Amino acid sequence: MTAPRHYITTTIPYVNARPHLGFALELVQADTLARHHRRRGGEVRLVSGTDDNSLKNVLAAEAESIDVQSLVDRNAEAFAALRDPLTLSLDDFIRTSRDPRHRVGVERLWRRCAAAGDLYRKHYEGLYCVGCEQFYTEDQLVDGRCAEHGTEPQRVAEENWFFRLSRHADRLHDLISSGTLRIEPAVRRNEVLALIAGGLHDFSVSRSHTRARGWGIPVPDDPSQVVYVWWDALGNYVTSLGYGTGDPAYEKWWVTSERRVHLVGKGVLRFHAVYWPAMLLSAGLPLPTEILVHDYLTVDGRKISKSGGNTVDPAALVAAYGTDAVRWWLLREVPRVGDADFTPDRLIARADADFAGGLGNLVHRIVTMVHRYRGGVVPSLGADKFAVATLLDVCGKAPAQVDAALADFDFRRATGAAWSVVEEANRCIDATRPWELARAERQGNTNAAERLDAVLAALVTACRVLADELRPFIPDAAGLIARQVISVDGSLPPAHPLFPRLQDAAQRPDHP
Repeated sequence: MTAPRHYITTTIPYVNARPHLGFALELVQADTLARHHRRRGGEVRLVSGTDDNSLKNVLAAEAESIDVQSLVDRNAEAFAALRDPLTLSLDDFIRTSRDPRHRVGVERLWRRCAAAGDLYRKHYEGLYCVGCEQFYTEDQLVDGRCAEHGTEPQRVAEENWFFRLSRHADRLHDLISSGTLRIEPAVRRNEVLALIAGGLHDFSVSRSHTRARGWGIPVPDDPSQVVYVWWDALGNYVTSLGYGTGDPAYEKWWVTSERRVHLVGKGVLRFHAVYWPAMLLSAGLPLPTEILVHDYLTVDGRKISKSGGNTVDPAALVAAYGTDAVRWWLLREVPRVGDADFTPDRLIARADADFAGGLGNLVHRIVTMVHRYRGGVVPSLGADKFAVATLLDVCGKAPAQVDAALADFDFRRATGAAWSVVEEANRCIDATRPWELARAERQGNTNAAERLDAVLAALVTACRVLADELRPFIPDAAGLIARQVISVDGSLPPAHPLFPRLQDAAQRPDHP
């Protein structure tokens, strides 16, 4: 059976400031899924980018007294530069203010919705949160403030273009409730269904050219208006494939891909699970097949955000603690549902326990024993599966367990499935006591020699399974393990420590 083709995207963040760890979480999750499906034989396209055409970016540029394009270019480069420190296997990176594919695709999408009768112009007055780039009603506020940013929205009155969202409510409900448009986890699907059941209202999809400071894509045939930043930004999922340009990539990855997967944060769920599918229905285009939703990273219980002033720089974290430690914490510690509070101490503790004390120690012990007892040559398993049947069983089941966990968008369970091999390998060493088998072998016990062969062969097998199954999560570390347990010229390389203790490094006077 041919593996399904996957088109996987992250959201595209505003570039009013440098990237923070919350967005790095989404990047690493998306990259892990992409690597996993490629490793299982699937064809994958992984895309990220930046949302350049936002009023937030205009205001940030004004605050710095620089032109908007200069600010956007500078900050967008910091997002694009996360590719190397986070070891991202991106296939494309779109910038909505610079990429020539984008404007033509947004214009085509607008015209198709207009042709469907879903765009109309009217006067509107409402409460607008610049942070969310969204209008709110009084009952959507908390004590008169935006629940997301804690700020009082501005009262805005102007004439805009509106999209007939209400026309598509029943169809959206049917698609989501049937699972045709899958939203995970279930708590987020139920949230969207409740939102639809409560009644969907048409929403504004343009801003006046004046209020937008002239920044953004002009509304087709109406230069007095600029396309609303969310309409503009959501279009990137198809414009990055050349929608509107005739590029065959659009047909391949959006129209005929079996899986069209968006990774999003819970704060932008409404836009991705309601607005975007409705826009696609209006335009007569295929919908995403899955919307995978993560919760927030917090610091001291507060959401990490640029506007909140509590950002954590992912590039600086990697410089201090390494790519593997950062990726592993994001995948091993963040739950499928619920926020996760970050501190450097938690990252260090997890990395030292799992890498230096767990994985690294296990691989080092096994390779050392193969050299000590078999001259570096990995023995064959043989017929006697002395005390290793359980380990071999765990190794055999781990790939399917990782598959099932990632199919459920559960990275913590997926890493746990791979980690079960580490735990069982350590139990196997404790139970079989290879050093005692080696002593008995030296005393002429043939049975002990066969059993030692079986134990060492099974333990090396476990390390090789780990190197393979951990590759989507921590590709650099997995590569180190693979090089340590793959024979070269008939024998394993000499054992050497794979992972230094971060706590030791953190205590150095020169550590940042």
